[in-house]
Amino acid sequence: MTVINSIADRADELKGWRHELHQHPEICYEEVWTSDFVAAKLESFGIDVHRGMGKTGVVGVLRGNGDSDRAIGLRADIDALPMQELNEFEHKSKIPGRMHACGHDGHTTMLLGAAQYLSETRNFDGTVYFIFQPAEEGGGGGLAMIEDGLFREFDMQTVWGMHNWPSMDMGLAGIHDGVCMANADEFTMVIKGRGGHAAQPHMTLDPIPCGAAIVQSLQTVVSRRVSPVDSAVVSVTIFQAGSAKNVIPDDVRIGGTARCFKKETRKLLENSIREISESTAALYGCEIDFEWHAGYPATVNHAVEAERAAQVMETVIGEDNVDRDVEPSLGGEDFAYMLEEKPGAYIWIGSGPAPAEGMLHGARYDFNDEVLPVGATYWAKLVESELPR
Repeated sequence: MTVINSIADRADELKGWRHELHQHPEICYEEVWTSDFVAAKLESFGIDVHRGMGKTGVVGVLRGNGDSDRAIGLRADIDALPMQELNEFEHKSKIPGRMHACGHDGHTTMLLGAAQYLSETRNFDGTVYFIFQPAEEGGGGGLAMIEDGLFREFDMQTVWGMHNWPSMDMGLAGIHDGVCMANADEFTMVIKGRGGHAAQPHMTLDPIPCGAAIVQSLQTVVSRRVSPVDSAVVSVTIFQAGSAKNVIPDDVRIGGTARCFKKETRKLLENSIREISESTAALYGCEIDFEWHAGYPATVNHAVEAERAAQVMETVIGEDNVDRDVEPSLGGEDFAYMLEEKPGAYIWIGSGPAPAEGMLHGARYDFNDEVLPVGATYWAKLVESELPR
């Protein structure tokens, strides 16, 4: 592994930043403390800072030596999750019900580490935009920054992202030529019956058997409507009904998620879930209010940029340690919006091995601090490779 010496020498400093960020998690569009922290660091490096894009987003602008008009964007997500941390180490979350359970504290730190190094060396010709994006966890912060003029105000030719991957050992990385993360949509429905006494079900129109039948039938969407060589998942994650054991409720609320890689499969899932739910409700004599919530599109790497990202990562961790054929994930990622606007690539950097309870979005997850200098080095070398002097 080849980590830039000056970045390796600052490993403890990077660790300190990451721990401070971990202690102050903030969720979608509430990242005020985090944005202040990021802006203060960038300013201390002598980097121009622009704030308020996507409400709490921060963009740092650094120009290298030379007069080239080439420019690239490097993106890190800064938000946390609305969940209670169960870790007991010293740097655990100080905010109840908030936790950096996806490693965005590490992502932010790695990009700050690269910004510090690049501001000192400026061994590149062109402009780097350090994009610190809010609200990745369901808030669409990437799209919000774009709508606020990210690519109009900062004229970059390419944009790049990175995410830690605890199921992949540290010292490894994975990148895709094409789709790497899924379309991620959601559905909710309210099944309306007629409640009454549990001892007199014949006097009611019980929505619970109807809801159970819908849940059961939705399990056939992927197995019987999606091609076996395609990938998709439909998961019902909410089933809410009733308040007492002797009362049949008036309604049932069901919710879940549908994920896939292809646009045509995305539409198939929506149509199938809606059709099955509405027809089953009609069969049971219930009414139904069905809503489909389109989420993030699939994250699709551009082939040329994916190969260049792989080559740069190979200079850091070794040629045999970058997997160009890693399986894509059915997780969602709003970096997808940026890749729809600009060429670029999204790479996974190994942060494992991690225990089962320490995976992404787990209440005992924690970012692996040993990865910090590795990720910062990748960012720095990517800039120097993309914007050579």
